[in-house]
Amino acid sequence: MKRIVVKIGSNILANEKDGLDAKRISSIAGDVAELQNMGYDVILVSSGAIAAGMKKLGLKEKPKDIQLKQAAAAAGQSNLIWAYEKGFGGYGKQVAQILLTSDDFSDRKRYINSKNTLLTLLSYGIIPIVNENDTVATDEIKFGDNDNLASLVAGLIDAERLIILSDVDGLYSSDPKKGYKAVLMETVEEITPEIEAIAGGTGSIVGTGGMYSKIIAAKRAVSNGITVNIINGKKSGLITALLKGKPHGTEFKSKKEKLSARKGWIVYGSRVKGSLYVDAGAVKALIHGGKSLLPSGIVSVSGIFETGDAIHCVNPEGRKIAKGITNYSSSEINKIKGKNTTEVEKILGYKYSDEVIHRDNLVVLD
Repeated sequence: MKRIVVKIGSNILANEKDGLDAKRISSIAGDVAELQNMGYDVILVSSGAIAAGMKKLGLKEKPKDIQLKQAAAAAGQSNLIWAYEKGFGGYGKQVAQILLTSDDFSDRKRYINSKNTLLTLLSYGIIPIVNENDTVATDEIKFGDNDNLASLVAGLIDAERLIILSDVDGLYSSDPKKGYKAVLMETVEEITPEIEAIAGGTGSIVGTGGMYSKIIAAKRAVSNGITVNIINGKKSGLITALLKGKPHGTEFKSKKEKLSARKGWIVYGSRVKGSLYVDAGAVKALIHGGKSLLPSGIVSVSGIFETGDAIHCVNPEGRKIAKGITNYSSSEINKIKGKNTTEVEKILGYKYSDEVIHRDNLVVLD
């Protein structure tokens, strides 16, 4: 089955005055139901719980206090999933609610369990509705926005396409809301710093992400071999038209050399616990030589971490050049840094591996 992730923002589903828009949700459900009938497995990543909760609690503006945000999310999540139940029920489709935090991606076992749950639901023809678990998430474990969550989910299930529904037609050469002569960019071959600069801006009163967050999410997804489309989510029929071959919005081309599932998790899912500062020789070996990181190339250690944690490799100029899973703890590396591999066992009394980070567990960063 071909797998598609569709991300829907709060500004598509709701507004601060009226709460959830049942007609819009029903329209999106119709489009997604047609996709499933066309032979696609579809997962929705949907915002809207806090917006629905704002209406329920009588709030006039999006809460800033974390406890009030969590209360609004708890109050609104039931409304959101019920709206989807009714919307998809009208097309004979069933949905399931999946609430995630970043811990479900940073912990490898939970990552695999989340993947298995989603794939099992898809195998039964059920459409998962994924949202961040805002009722328990704190700033330290939040995804930041659901654009980021959608890119992670797309990588998690090996999706072929991520479709992000926006309140504009796609990425423009300048902000169309400010009256400039904006031109829609129909295709983006590579997400460069210039493209990121074009996407600057802020989100709506009920949402968290603007166009910039969508571009960053797209950048992550394309590196996993996933094609990304940003289209207007307020126009019915565009999702199915897109999958039938009619271009809409902006398409970001996937990279031909995709990361493996494990390396995709290392880069985007695992949470960094510390850093290793490496010398010029190690930088050359990692970036150009395709080598593992050895103790001899390590200059200093930052942070406290254990074996199996994710850490950054930092060059002499202070730039993060790689991310990987360490074979040794920070205290052990402090003892063996700058040493040859033949000295490790003598210093520690044991040796897990010649490499501090094996090449199979290391990804060079752009």
